[in-house]
Amino acid sequence: MTGRAVWFAVPAGFDDPVRVSGGNVYDRRVIDELEETGWSVHTTEIGPDAAADAAARLARVPDGALVLVDGLIAVRQPEAVVEASARCRVVVVAHMVVAGFADAAPEAIAAERRALCAAHHVIATSAWASERLIELGICRPGRSTVAVPGTDPAPAAAGTADGGALLCVGVVAPHKGQDTLIDALAGLRGAARWTCTIAGSVATDPEFAERVARRVDEAGLASHVRWAGVLGRDRLDAAYAGADLVVAPSRTESYGMAVADALRRGIPVVATRTGGIPEAVAPGDAAILVPPDRPDALRDALRRWMTEPALRERLTTAARRGREDRPSWRDTARSIHSTLEELS
Repeated sequence: MTGRAVWFAVPAGFDDPVRVSGGNVYDRRVIDELEETGWSVHTTEIGPDAAADAAARLARVPDGALVLVDGLIAVRQPEAVVEASARCRVVVVAHMVVAGFADAAPEAIAAERRALCAAHHVIATSAWASERLIELGICRPGRSTVAVPGTDPAPAAAGTADGGALLCVGVVAPHKGQDTLIDALAGLRGAARWTCTIAGSVATDPEFAERVARRVDEAGLASHVRWAGVLGRDRLDAAYAGADLVVAPSRTESYGMAVADALRRGIPVVATRTGGIPEAVAPGDAAILVPPDRPDALRDALRRWMTEPALRERLTTAARRGREDRPSWRDTARSIHSTLEELS
């Protein structure tokens, strides 16, 4: 592959440690892995509100070049993607299905459709996302490849003796369902000794974050719930290392990188059965899945975890047994490489 080149349009600040997101991590790791295997990757960062700038930056890419475009850019600046697709081989990396969000604006759905239909190919981060994009007519059959997020080698988490250290990782926003989690935890104050660390940015939707924080106080959970904010790599590793259980209460999720990272560390998962999460936890013997937006079902699953030592042992044993079988970032890049090769 020596001498092969690809241009990658990524969100401005995608390497900023205080703006961590699953999409940004995915982009960074794919760049690193493609470069490791001989690709020359030219990154161009594009801001959120600069349609003219996006078009101008993509216009500098040589005619006929291979171009990866982060899906966030594609949705924000669809016309730039359409223009680039007319003269370059454009591949959109779809980290999410915008049309899958209950509160998605019609103009955002239309922008997603316009950009992805114009692209020569789409990289989806789960089979669910690929199938959903095709069902909605946003991606044409035969023009989609699945490249699930990888995981890094990591030691098995030590956890605690009583299983009471819960961890929820992800931006604090409605689609991640932290409000559902707090409603579930509100009924468990006396179930056992436990704490729940919520790690993620509260800046994306401050009003939602404030509502969740108020609910914590109203439910008398202030001594149980810890707001960790955005965690850099070392601090996030430490949070995983001390966790017994990762909880993912999402309403929608294209894959579930936090779930995969937990299982890579031998940490069991309680999560919602939505989107690509069932793929992320497969084969599923280390997870309990519940319906989304159901605090009662989530509460019952967490109560079982806290009060049934045999269940904790079974799930933890399964998680540790399967931790080495998780997809790697090299696997992710290999799938993307194959797509780029076919378009070369």
